[in-house]
Amino acid sequence: MSAIPFVRDFDFEYGRCDRMSPRIRRVIAPNPGSFTFTGTGVFIIGTGEVAVLDPGPAMPEHEAALDAALKGERVSHVFVTHHHLDHSPLAHTLAQKHGCKVHGRMPKVTEPEGGEVRMEAGDDLGFRPDVQIEDGDVFTGPDWTLTALHTPGHTSNHLCYALKEENALFSGDHVMGWSTSVVSPPDGSMSDYMAQLRRIRLMDFDTIWPTHGPQITDTKPFLDAYIAHRENREAQVLKQLENGQTTIKAMVSVMYADVDKRLHPAAAHSVLAHMIHLVEQGKAVCEGAPGLDTRYALA
Repeated sequence: MSAIPFVRDFDFEYGRCDRMSPRIRRVIAPNPGSFTFTGTGVFIIGTGEVAVLDPGPAMPEHEAALDAALKGERVSHVFVTHHHLDHSPLAHTLAQKHGCKVHGRMPKVTEPEGGEVRMEAGDDLGFRPDVQIEDGDVFTGPDWTLTALHTPGHTSNHLCYALKEENALFSGDHVMGWSTSVVSPPDGSMSDYMAQLRRIRLMDFDTIWPTHGPQITDTKPFLDAYIAHRENREAQVLKQLENGQTTIKAMVSVMYADVDKRLHPAAAHSVLAHMIHLVEQGKAVCEGAPGLDTRYALA
């Protein structure tokens, strides 16, 4: 299995609006962290009449930077990939300023579970889109066409957006150039995640623009490695079961021995997502409902 060819070095400055392509500009919010990398990349799509994708966190300095970048522009649409606090909180504020609507999807899980991993960003539990997007919906501006793709996995309501004119995909947190994505049940699903990774792989995009980190240009090899990584993780989980490990905690201590222990709670949820996937496929069994503290065995 080839390693994922992550890209972590790129030129940026907080608050600066950078021209990324003829139709794409980006402003990066100053919210760096172990789950957000250098911060949230907000995309401005088009010229004159524009769409804003993932407005980002509610931070005064970030809001001011966006206002400056949008001066003289008409914002016709605000799009959100999913309901995490590093993506959606500024959406309604921005939409109200420009007299437009917020487009996205409601999450299936709207209240936090007691055992759910609390990432730095966390859930924007108050997120409610004005317009509920369905898979395949198309939105247009004078020089841009976006097609919404419902890509559940990272979250149940995750959306990617395809820019027709540049054969590019805005991937949110579904695909990231600097790291793998966290899949955390109950709102996240590994079965859905893998299905949507394979779907995107077949679409043959020239460029993928994640919300965090730089763009991905060699998309097919990157996605092949991304998929292989998850398949390898699942094989590791099966190997742990073969070796007699019965709990997720014990598996994480072995599988993620070289990873910062502060990230082990997130890793445990990814292992849980894999375990649920294995149970669904009939490859593993468990006592009761699958959970972090459940005991598992090979089927």
